[in-house]
Amino acid sequence: MKISVISFTKTGQKMAERILKSMCGGDETIILYSKYSRKETVQTAENSGDVTTQTFGVIPNKDSNVPTDNTGNTIAVQESVSAWAGEQMAAHHALVFVGACGIAVRAIAPWITDKLHDSPVLVMDEQGQYVIPLLSGHVGGANELAVRLAGELGAVPVITTATDLHGSFAVDLFAKRNDLWIHNREGIARVSAKILAGEKITMSVQTGHLAVDETIPSEIRLCAYPPVEKVDVLIADSTEEIFRKEAAELLLKPKKYILGAGCKKGTDSVKLEAFLRKILEEQDIAIEQVAALASIDVKKEERCLLEFSEKYRIPFQTYPAQKLQTVYGTFHGSDFVKSQVGVDNVCERAAMKAAGADGRICRAKQAQDGMTVAIAEKAWKVSM
Repeated sequence: MKISVISFTKTGQKMAERILKSMCGGDETIILYSKYSRKETVQTAENSGDVTTQTFGVIPNKDSNVPTDNTGNTIAVQESVSAWAGEQMAAHHALVFVGACGIAVRAIAPWITDKLHDSPVLVMDEQGQYVIPLLSGHVGGANELAVRLAGELGAVPVITTATDLHGSFAVDLFAKRNDLWIHNREGIARVSAKILAGEKITMSVQTGHLAVDETIPSEIRLCAYPPVEKVDVLIADSTEEIFRKEAAELLLKPKKYILGAGCKKGTDSVKLEAFLRKILEEQDIAIEQVAALASIDVKKEERCLLEFSEKYRIPFQTYPAQKLQTVYGTFHGSDFVKSQVGVDNVCERAAMKAAGADGRICRAKQAQDGMTVAIAEKAWKVSM
C-alpha cells in the first residue's frame, strides 16, 4: 500500500514525520506532502553557483532515520489540496490529512465514487491525539490503518462504523478478509441493516469451501448449498444459474486467480493491460476475481506491471529466480529465458508460486510481442 500524508503547518509536518517513522519496517511506502507555505534557501539546479530564495519543492528531512524507500523528504503541493487529493485517489493511494476534518472533506468530495473503490482516507490532528477514518473504513482498510496508527503514536482511534461500535458481524469486512469479490455492492446495506436490527442473516457457502471447525457468528444461520430459497449471502465461484441476484441479497465470489506475467523492459502499459485483459476474457474470468499479479523480482520496478497492479488494486508479488526454480510442476521452459533471468519460465512458475501448494495452472503460458502470461487457480476457503 502507498500512503500519502499531507500536512499544513510546521507542527503538522513534524507529526507527518512521526507517522513516517512509526510505519517504517512495514510493507507500506509513505510519501510526505505539505501545503505549509514558507521560504527556503535552496541552490538552483540551472546555475549551481547561485543561491536563490524560493518556495520549497522538496525539503530534506535530515533528522529522519528512515529506509531509502521512505526517504523522509517532504514534497511541496503547488496545486490545490483538492487537485492533489484527486491525483492520490486516482492512483489508489491511502490518504492521511494531518489537520482539520473540514479540509479533508472538502478536498476529497469531488473524487468520491463508491465504497468498493474509494481510497481509504484518514484525518489526524497535528497534536496526534486522534485518528479518524473518514472514508472506506472496511473495504479500503481505513479503520484498520487508524487503529494501527493510533497504537504506534499513542492516539485515540475514532471509529464510527455501526457494526464496529456494536461489535457486530460486518459483511464487507468479512469479504475483504476472505478475499471475496462483492458482486453486487447494493446488497451490503441490506444485509448490514438486518444485522443492526438484531435479525439473523442466512448464508450459503459452496460445498467444501467453509473452513473446518469454524465458529459461526451468532448473527449468521448457515443454509444448505445450493440454497432452496433466497438467502441473504451466497458465496460460490459457480457461473451456473444459481449465482444470480434472485438467489441472494448479496453475492460473493472468491478472488482465486493469479496472473503470472513477464515482459520486456519498457513495455507499454496500455499494451500489457490489453494483453492481460484479453487472456482473462478468453477464460471468462472477471478482473475482480484476480487475487494477485506475480512475476520475477527483476521486474519489481517494471512500470507497466506496477501500473496494472495499481489501476486494478491487485497486489503485485515478485520472487527471486532461485525460488521460482524450485516450484514443483511441468512448465513451458526456455533456455533463452533462463540465460537472461536465471529461471526457465517466469509467468507459469510465478503464478504457481503465488497460488500455493494446492494451486493449479488453468491457462498455460501465452506469449505476444515480448509479453507472457499464465493463469493459476488457488484453493479457497471461507473463515468467519
